[in-house]
Amino acid sequence: MTWVLYVVPYGHVVVVPLLWLSTLVHELGHGVTALLVGGRFDSIVVSMDGSGVAATATGSTLAGALVAAGGLIGPAVAAAACFAVSRTPRGSVLALMVSVGTLVAVDVLWMSNLFGVLFTASLAAVLGWIGTRWSPESARVVMSFLGVQLALAVFQRSDYLFMPVAHTARGDMPSDVALIARALWLPIPVWGTLIGLLSFGVLVWGLWWSMGPWPSFRRSA
Repeated sequence: MTWVLYVVPYGHVVVVPLLWLSTLVHELGHGVTALLVGGRFDSIVVSMDGSGVAATATGSTLAGALVAAGGLIGPAVAAAACFAVSRTPRGSVLALMVSVGTLVAVDVLWMSNLFGVLFTASLAAVLGWIGTRWSPESARVVMSFLGVQLALAVFQRSDYLFMPVAHTARGDMPSDVALIARALWLPIPVWGTLIGLLSFGVLVWGLWWSMGPWPSFRRSA
């Protein structure tokens, strides 16, 4: 029922921070992937208009393409992780506290604009408050909510998978999928479709894990 937030009075007060959250996760996807492929993660920007930029450096064309893809699937991976940990209240509380530590590290090490610093610090404070002051079951509900919002962001912003240009607060630049297409030859629609399918598969896995093993159906005697 998230659509209600778009029509009720002051619903945008919740919707806009969720947009910033999906941008933060997207840009962190770039940065984390850069570190995983042996590159550098230099800085990150999250702007008030919902755009963002991650500054990374890699040593090969393939690594650069992987970094670009990492941002595109980042929200799906984060959503799946939220679903998976929300399986138990205890796991949800632990995940909230790990998220707080991660956000603090991001703020200190990589966030490079004032708005991004303030948003990330505020998010860490809210999640820390929930993790330490609310009940474990409430923490579980919050993790499920965050997972749903990040999953919705995968679909709501799916048009970006087919755009050649990214419009950011710092100017226009080649989109992530355009960088992938430039590095790996196939056209943008092909890569956009493949990444969309991969993101969907990751979300399905997260939902499956949160619900436990599939029920087994036995033939009655």
